[in-house]
Amino acid sequence: MQIETPPSERRYERPDGERRGLVLVHTGDGKGKSTAAFGLALRAHGRGKAVKIYQFMKVPSARFGEHRVFEQLGVPIEGLGDGFSWKSKDLEHSAQLAREGWERAEATIRAGEHFLVVLDEIMYPLRYGWLPLDAVLAALRERPEHVHVVLTGRGCPPELIELADTVTEMTLVKHHFKAGVPAQRGIED
Repeated sequence: MQIETPPSERRYERPDGERRGLVLVHTGDGKGKSTAAFGLALRAHGRGKAVKIYQFMKVPSARFGEHRVFEQLGVPIEGLGDGFSWKSKDLEHSAQLAREGWERAEATIRAGEHFLVVLDEIMYPLRYGWLPLDAVLAALRERPEHVHVVLTGRGCPPELIELADTVTEMTLVKHHFKAGVPAQRGIED
């Protein structure tokens, strides 16, 4: 490891533009996309801002760690799907759930009542063709100017990357699965 001297002056100029709602994307093959979005949700909620979380691949009855804590905090989190595609017994039903879920999420975005809307794992139904990309892009472009939207999932379409204000790609460097260590409650859920 190379030791470096801490900076003694600011390394950037402070932007002077107006504050506005942002579109943020967390994508890539590395771990942490949803976790980063949930961190933003916690930060916004901690500032007294209205937050709504939609999870496109989780079932409505899901009780993972994030569901438990967001419910305790009074942050609405809604599962819209029936699990990942390899667990689905009926992919057309999964696609229909995604379309119905998008209708709810789109209405929330357009209503402008929330400071932050999280669209967790939305890249999967986009990539599978279950949701029309043009409709998602239109809703993001036409949202009220104060609404921030975070979208997560692997394989983000280039059109969404182009539209987004901030895109972070999580890069897989090393993962415990490859060493034979299974998922663990409190880390993966």
